[in-house]
Amino acid sequence: MIMAPRLRKFSLAAHIALSVGWIGAVAGYIALDVAAATSRNAKTLRACYLAMELIAWYVIVPLALASLLTGLVMSLGTKWGLFRHYWVLISLLLTIIATVVLLVETQTISYFATIAADPATSSDDLQSLGSTLVHSVGGTVVLCVILVLNVYKPRGMTRYGWRKQHVRKPGPGHKEEL
Repeated sequence: MIMAPRLRKFSLAAHIALSVGWIGAVAGYIALDVAAATSRNAKTLRACYLAMELIAWYVIVPLALASLLTGLVMSLGTKWGLFRHYWVLISLLLTIIATVVLLVETQTISYFATIAADPATSSDDLQSLGSTLVHSVGGTVVLCVILVLNVYKPRGMTRYGWRKQHVRKPGPGHKEEL
């Protein structure tokens, strides 16, 4: 089912806003992640880990899930379809993978925040916590690949897409046999 033009434009605007918001939220998260990876100051480390948890759970996760949902709506409600073009399938798979990795990584982030929130945690213990920088930078790369795929829409139809495109549609006086 193809969406009406106004609904399609609204859905597209929502999808773009949520997807770009996801990338922007990760950029803010990376700033905190870099500070946590490079700082030796206990107060800075505590603040970074606590803020990283808030951004992850209350901004990045909702944007990721909403972006996935609106992407599905866009693929199912437009001519591109969900299974017709390789770029749509690759975008979907990368988005699912990024979201799953994010949900797994939030457990580590929450663990770091729990330790940072404990006033009894020493400065040395905070410094030994580590960083999620590899995941956040890697996630940003994946999100940028998805963005490029969705802007350039490289050619290449799936077998399903070819079949759907080449199915003969009956002409106006054709009656379907029962």
